Amino acid sequence: MSNSGAFCPRCGDEIELPRERRAERGEPALCDACYFEDFELVDAPDRIQVTYCSECGAVKRGKHWEDVGAKDYTDVAIDAVTEELSVHVDADSISWAVEPEQIDQTTVRLTCHFSGVVRDTPVEATVVVPAKLSSGTCSRCGLIAGDFYAATVQVRASADREPSDTEIADARDIANEYVAEKEAGGDRDAFVSSIAEVEGGLDVKVSTTQLAREISNRIVQAHGGSVDSSERLITEDGDGNRVYRTAHVVRLPPVSIGDIVDPDDGEGPVIVTSARQTLSGTRLASGEDFEADFEDLPERAVLGDRTDVAETTLVAVEDEHAIQVLDPETYEATTIPRPDFVDTDAEEIPVFKHREGLHAVPDDE
Repeated sequence: MSNSGAFCPRCGDEIELPRERRAERGEPALCDACYFEDFELVDAPDRIQVTYCSECGAVKRGKHWEDVGAKDYTDVAIDAVTEELSVHVDADSISWAVEPEQIDQTTVRLTCHFSGVVRDTPVEATVVVPAKLSSGTCSRCGLIAGDFYAATVQVRASADREPSDTEIADARDIANEYVAEKEAGGDRDAFVSSIAEVEGGLDVKVSTTQLAREISNRIVQAHGGSVDSSERLITEDGDGNRVYRTAHVVRLPPVSIGDIVDPDDGEGPVIVTSARQTLSGTRLASGEDFEADFEDLPERAVLGDRTDVAETTLVAVEDEHAIQVLDPETYEATTIPRPDFVDTDAEEIPVFKHREGLHAVPDDE
């Protein structure tokens, strides 16, 4: 016979539930028989809808799209139904498992098994939830398909030259790599709309002004030059806010890394190693470092670049100031200056022939 002094409000039977337990529940306690009549261990939805982007595979969660990296959407369906399931608050020691079954290309049946302990009584439940898979187009892919872009990076060169193939390739790589970084960090607003070589350089269209600004800065960090920015009003949104499109013009310096220039100071040509704020390079005659402001270069200072360099035979080392090589065009033995970067044990060395003569060139590292 119980001494709890409590009776089931439904059937009138005396119950053994302690007073403390009744106080915790905040309501009259039912006897076990009446309690389990209405007890449901698991509350589950009738069905689950999984919408994925047919272009990129992202999954729609509420009003937002998320990149999940799934090869199929069975795991996505399991995650979705798991989020919707709820277990009774009185249940302890819960364990569960989900058995997915692919019914067809658009339907996955999820059989969910649960077990736990309620009022010191083992309980089990099995619920079956169908998951419907449907494809769509996420907001990001919709913008890409519509050729949307918010800003342009225009890579151009200063003075009377166009960006070199190396500068064009580097700018392209910088744009793609930075956008990939942002995407990997979860920024679904980051994408490249298009990259195209145009007369005079390269145009990169991207989805946000922030992307364009950072890409421009990274190109300048790598190759020097400056950035000029401007914006143009293109429309107003539904709330009457003005929408602008920005253009960032990267103006590369008059010379690029790998160019061979003549400073016209009587000490011979220089191969450019840096062209950021100022020009830095190496003297081909001596191997000494060289620095100058761009405006100090004479007109037509560029003699050529690394594409004009050829390998030739090192015939002899004459002394500490001179070596003898074969002219790469005439194959005649020719004496040229011996800079300190020349490996005198080498059988062949790179050389550059120009209007002023023949010079050894440092290895392209």
